[in-house]
Amino acid sequence: MCLDIDDTVIDFTGSARSALTELIGRDDMWPAWQRVTDEHSAMVVSGELDYDTMRRTRTKAFLADLGALLDDDAVAVLEDRRLAQMRQSWTLFPDARPCLDWLRAAGFMIAAVTNASAPHQRARLAAQGISRYFDVVVSAGELGVAKPDPAIFHAACAQLGVHPSETLHIGDRLDLDALAARSAGLHGVWLDRTGGDEHPDTTVPVIETLADLPELLVTDYRTPTLTSASGVPTPRR
Repeated sequence: MCLDIDDTVIDFTGSARSALTELIGRDDMWPAWQRVTDEHSAMVVSGELDYDTMRRTRTKAFLADLGALLDDDAVAVLEDRRLAQMRQSWTLFPDARPCLDWLRAAGFMIAAVTNASAPHQRARLAAQGISRYFDVVVSAGELGVAKPDPAIFHAACAQLGVHPSETLHIGDRLDLDALAARSAGLHGVWLDRTGGDEHPDTTVPVIETLADLPELLVTDYRTPTLTSASGVPTPRR
């Protein structure tokens, strides 16, 4: 089992957006922040920037676009303030821990597959008390490739010691998670927490909460070494 972390297990966007609003005093610039972040995160994956330099460079570029031309020291202070605020508001989605408990009870090995910085992602997992659920953490920053590249999914499978065809990946992004995993030879499931009535791709399973993942696995997939007598835990809602 491979899981995306941010906005799948941990409410990353909620905390990040709140921290950005606190920093600039307005809530309408989140799309612009995401765009600048994506541009600079790609430089981390390619090795052009380390993560801490990226944070400051990204924030400086974002503020410059807003007309605030600040020196490096001022930007560093603001970025550290934003990061501290964000860390204080990290929270698990309510459905995350029960799902992880079920996956462990059912005998799944679990990999975190993330485009985020590995040290910071491990810190988030530790802060939420869920590190013990994950056998491996595979990050774009350490591997040098990011989702949707098949290599990151194959690396997770290799570290778990399983074949892609025997592995399922679930995440909140249809493109970077469900479809990318399927293209890499895994089973892909899209976690659409928005609960939209129409989905742009109906060829991958869609669930609106992690509480629905156990039932999906039991009814639609072969779970590891499970038989009618194996004592599969009842899916919890």
